[in-house]
Amino acid sequence: MRKIPNNGNLKMMKVEYPLRLFVCLLICIAYIKWHWVSTTRAFFSITEAATGDHRRQQTQNLLGMTACGHKVFYGIMFDAGSTGTMHIFQFTWQPGGTPTLTHEAFQALQPGLSAYADDVEKSTPDIQELLYVAEQEIPFDFWKTTPLVLKATAGLHLLPGEKAQNLLQKVKEVFKASPFLVGDDCVSIMNGTDEGISAWITIYFLTHSLKSPGSSSVDMLDLGRGSTQITFLPRVEGTLQTSPPGCLTSPQIFNRTYKLYSDSYLGLGLMSAWLAILGGTEGKPVEDGRELVKPYLSPSFKGKWEHAEITYRISGLKAAVNLNQLCAHRVSEVLKNKVHSTEEMKDMEFHAFSYYYDLAANVGLIDVEKGGSLVVGDFEIVANYVCQTAVTQPQKPLMCMDLTYISLLLQEFGFPRNKVLKLTQKINNVETSWALGAIFHYIDSLNGQKSRAL
Repeated sequence: MRKIPNNGNLKMMKVEYPLRLFVCLLICIAYIKWHWVSTTRAFFSITEAATGDHRRQQTQNLLGMTACGHKVFYGIMFDAGSTGTMHIFQFTWQPGGTPTLTHEAFQALQPGLSAYADDVEKSTPDIQELLYVAEQEIPFDFWKTTPLVLKATAGLHLLPGEKAQNLLQKVKEVFKASPFLVGDDCVSIMNGTDEGISAWITIYFLTHSLKSPGSSSVDMLDLGRGSTQITFLPRVEGTLQTSPPGCLTSPQIFNRTYKLYSDSYLGLGLMSAWLAILGGTEGKPVEDGRELVKPYLSPSFKGKWEHAEITYRISGLKAAVNLNQLCAHRVSEVLKNKVHSTEEMKDMEFHAFSYYYDLAANVGLIDVEKGGSLVVGDFEIVANYVCQTAVTQPQKPLMCMDLTYISLLLQEFGFPRNKVLKLTQKINNVETSWALGAIFHYIDSLNGQKSRAL
């Protein structure tokens, strides 16, 4: 018998189904809303955390720390030789390690600092302009901890009387008014030994030898306008025993002491050598303004040359023959018993820069931009050729004298003709200037003073 449906139940079901559907819909809406709110809150929490991390990282950077925990510091070094250049260096350093140079900027002082010797007040605006450049390069929060230093080299030594000291005193006054860290020793004239040591530190730093002290020795030759330097790390006891007085020094760099041989020869820089070869006297005008006529110049040459604020009239000798022999003889007289040589240097790796580099590039011995290697005898070969062709190629009237001088100077140092030299003006895209080594050593000495004071 077929069962008859109950109408009451049907009515209940018709009401119950929409109700259930409505409740489910409310639950879905509530879940979706809850999920959206939770996700949004999580998103903003992550964003705020990331923003906070970034802000904390920025704060750490302002305090001198990178995201990797490395300390950041800066240094400003004015190279006040015959010309003037301001170098700005940025370093990073992880405690216990060796600093790394991360950025370098430099700006030339035009004209050079020595140009203000007769009126030191005129130097103020030009120095202030360079300091303004430094302020743009270095973040504000680092100004008070960034050392500002000027080192003058042999070029300023050649200024007559008290001109150099008056000029340096004016620079110190301008430095004291700057926002940077300025000590009592912020302005000074370097002796030649310090210049050699600073250049050696630059080479060692840029070749990463400071990070691996047991590596092979890398040493340096520098030829400036007024002086020349040679600095190396002796490995033979005999070198230490036979070194002239004052040539051995022991700089301390990041808790390691290096016993160096460093010798400087004031008066044997290229420009001072010119004067000696031509028969002049440093700092003294020629009597009656007479012309220095010498056979070491191109026969047709006649002109003026200024050195240490003195103008000389010079000319070649028209009837000169065997120019290379005459020049070599005169240079040998100037260099006789002037420099010390050691046997050990023959086996060392030397980098040579400044005028060594410039003259080698000028005559095509090395690439003008990249530098290169040559043997000492290459200077002699090219010198002989230039001297022999001076009559037919008078465009470079002093080149015969320049190349002859460099050739014989290297031989006087004890380098054999087959000794290989590396001529560089940059290592790892950084200029091989003594300024880097000087500021590096200065900052390290400041850290040492702070450590001893604690």
